[in-house]
Amino acid sequence: MSAVSERKPKPVQPSRYNIAALKEDLDGIALIDEPQVVRKRSRDFFWYSPVLNQLLADKSADIIAAPRDEAEVIRIAAACAKRRIPLTVRAAGTGNYGQAVPLQGGVLLDITGLTGIEWQKAGVVRTAAGSRMLDVDIAMRDSGYEQRMHPSTKRSATVGGFVAGGSGGIGSVTYGGLREPGNILAARIVTLEEEPRIIELRDDAAQKVNRAYGTTGIITALEMPLAPAWPWIDVIVAFDDYMEAFQAGYELALADGIVKKLITPIASEITPCFGALKPYCPEGKSILICMIAEGSLGPFKAIVGKRGTVTYEAPSEEGPGTVPLYEYTWNHTTLQWLKSDRSITYLQCLFPHDRLVESARETIAAFGDELLPHHEFIRFGGRVTASALPILRYSTPERLNEIMAQHEAAGVFIANPHVVSLEEGSRHKRADADQLGFKRDVDPRGLLNPGKMTSFIADPAA
Repeated sequence: MSAVSERKPKPVQPSRYNIAALKEDLDGIALIDEPQVVRKRSRDFFWYSPVLNQLLADKSADIIAAPRDEAEVIRIAAACAKRRIPLTVRAAGTGNYGQAVPLQGGVLLDITGLTGIEWQKAGVVRTAAGSRMLDVDIAMRDSGYEQRMHPSTKRSATVGGFVAGGSGGIGSVTYGGLREPGNILAARIVTLEEEPRIIELRDDAAQKVNRAYGTTGIITALEMPLAPAWPWIDVIVAFDDYMEAFQAGYELALADGIVKKLITPIASEITPCFGALKPYCPEGKSILICMIAEGSLGPFKAIVGKRGTVTYEAPSEEGPGTVPLYEYTWNHTTLQWLKSDRSITYLQCLFPHDRLVESARETIAAFGDELLPHHEFIRFGGRVTASALPILRYSTPERLNEIMAQHEAAGVFIANPHVVSLEEGSRHKRADADQLGFKRDVDPRGLLNPGKMTSFIADPAA
């Protein structure tokens, strides 16, 4: 029997807010108040965590508002501010930490109707926040550009959702994460006030909304940098030993002349969960999943050929009826296992760049079969390192906390995916001071996704 069970939600309770008056305020805007639909849309993938599954299963908004444009976003924000009703922004709901789960009910603002590319020029695109990331890349394909990075949920994730809740992903081995300077160029937001303002945040100021879970303004548009759209080749390489896969991946990550988008070593114990990919994952072999520019395949094979065997090589696809290779990496690795076994969970780790191989080997040795390794090579602060989303055989919350504490004692940073607040989930264990101060300006009553920035104290005079 699975160690993690689905909690049955409690019966719907009457709202504490004046939803009837809010409906009148928002006449003409698409609203959904059918309880089952609202409850379903109030969830994300928090059930990856057995801790969050217990904490969040009963949380739900009271009503969904689905604006078609920024003008309707402004009307909704004004009405919520006037009636002191919380508002939580939601896009595709592909996050894993309950970022878009309303802790205090109120309005769930579905921004997926805000779509389209406003303009594109060499190296930059400006797009509505609800635009699906796959659609953005398809629209830019003829120009020879693509987005620098995307999550493994690219086919459903939105640009705004990625910026508000993500940190990096496929592409981060070359460009680092969203926090690296230049990876978000500008953000347009709506404030939550009775007379909402529109604010354009440029350059470093745009980081005020990055991974803030929608607590620091409603993002309506973003300007993002682009990269050349290389003809990407998906490759799987099999190795006798996990650390051989890891070290080959590290050498590839350090090879600046090889154009790459993804380098992911995965332990042999994990690959039996990979469904259609299993024929390319020999039994007992750890693998390296890569996306390599076609022109770099020669030097790529010169490196991996020293240690491993290429079992799969084909042009990258992400169209209807296909499963992109990147959907076996990052947190999709966890999902592949969870499809058949809900008893496991995962961690989010960042390894020290100056002793990367040693610390990876030490953590693997320390936890044995309790923690199955899976790393993602990235650039962080200008240096090559690795994050990790290992599969954890879950037992108790206490043991989970012990494992995370042991990692941190060994110099491996943990971004805790089993908590809901920005402060607890940050590897620095605090909300960024600039985000905290900015929230006081744009959301003085603390109505934007309340409970997610716990260090914020609402202005009693607002």
